Amino acid sequence: MSFGADRIARLRAALDEREALDLLKRAIAARSVTGEEKAFALMLAEELRSLGCEGVTTKEFAPNRPNVWGRLRGDGDGPRLLLTGHTDTVHVNGWAEKWLGAAQADPFGGAVVDGEIWGRGSGDLKAGICATLIAARLVSRAGLKLPHEILFAFVGDEESGETGSGVSAGMKAFVAEAQSGAVALPEVAVYVEPTRLNVYAAQMGFLICDITITGKSAYFGVPELGVDALKAGHAVLSALWAHSAELEKQAPHRLVGRPFLLVTTLESGGYIAVPGQCRISLILKLIPGQTLEDARSALERAVRSAPLAPEIRLGLDYPAGRDHALGGTPTETSETEPFVRLLAEAMRSVRPDRGAIEGAPYWSEAPFLANALDAPTVYCAPGDIRNAHTLEERVDIQEYFDGAVAFAAFLAALAEQPRSHAGG
Repeated sequence: MSFGADRIARLRAALDEREALDLLKRAIAARSVTGEEKAFALMLAEELRSLGCEGVTTKEFAPNRPNVWGRLRGDGDGPRLLLTGHTDTVHVNGWAEKWLGAAQADPFGGAVVDGEIWGRGSGDLKAGICATLIAARLVSRAGLKLPHEILFAFVGDEESGETGSGVSAGMKAFVAEAQSGAVALPEVAVYVEPTRLNVYAAQMGFLICDITITGKSAYFGVPELGVDALKAGHAVLSALWAHSAELEKQAPHRLVGRPFLLVTTLESGGYIAVPGQCRISLILKLIPGQTLEDARSALERAVRSAPLAPEIRLGLDYPAGRDHALGGTPTETSETEPFVRLLAEAMRSVRPDRGAIEGAPYWSEAPFLANALDAPTVYCAPGDIRNAHTLEERVDIQEYFDGAVAFAAFLAALAEQPRSHAGG
């Protein structure tokens, strides 16, 4: 394995920047707000065929919502690698209004402004997908070997926010395909969520809880006839914040930090009346080593410890199941895994200021791969999560180009590693 200057120079020379930028512009132009992933999935299917992938498949996980995958065989060695990411993006509400008259006004236009490419999905995570496709081309163009097998799989329904969607239906369907034998099982995986070309080897877990507090409404002049749900909500809020303080006393995870609880919504009130109901929503952060079952038990003990009138009724609901019925599990991949070290070194070889091993400040779909398919998984890609989902989503173009070259260096290095299993 080598990340020498000569090899990086060969890969850089093989990069057609106009071609790479055109691919990302076409990806941004393929509108794919959650629920409408089809156009982008079909575009990616054509790109995989053009790349020389075998068995390129588009298969619906929901009506008119396809996943896409394919397998690229190389003449090198190395473990079977899965390069994956989600095809859907969040909505564009307010984008055109914010940028009226500016070059960025079209959220699907891929405008280039001051060395950055703008648009919905540019960083989260179309730059990552495009960088991996370009990388595979660069390896061949530079006369280097590709790993024995690269699996590409792009799935829908990762993003939350659209009614009835955002539950990882696409990833669940892809995992089922792999478990059934219809898709080869990956041995290691890179999920291309934006990381600014660092390597995120751990991620937080999460649990979302909606608490309904029911009392009894009554006219304001006779409050003694009611049971004040908002006052009960105050007691519950105090218990929740005390619980978060206890969570934050725990020893932090080296990459992910401390667990905590954040109250995100409070709704209550009556029309000149005692509030009869109060609703509280919260999200709880878990760190690797913690379980969702234990987190729920501790949360419910905290809520029920609040001093409430005996007439108050509590309901707790967990509406955001992902890889677990209660939410999303935390995960961690050892940075001593050979492919993790190779990926980080590849990023540093192209960008000495990147390639750090860090923890993801978000939850995404790595747990499906790590737990259900037993494939150690990390996140790595160009793009900055801090502007994802905002009206300022954009990617530094040089970072995108560097990411494609660094991914190519990683693929060439992985091809020089021993195969860990016999592959079909």
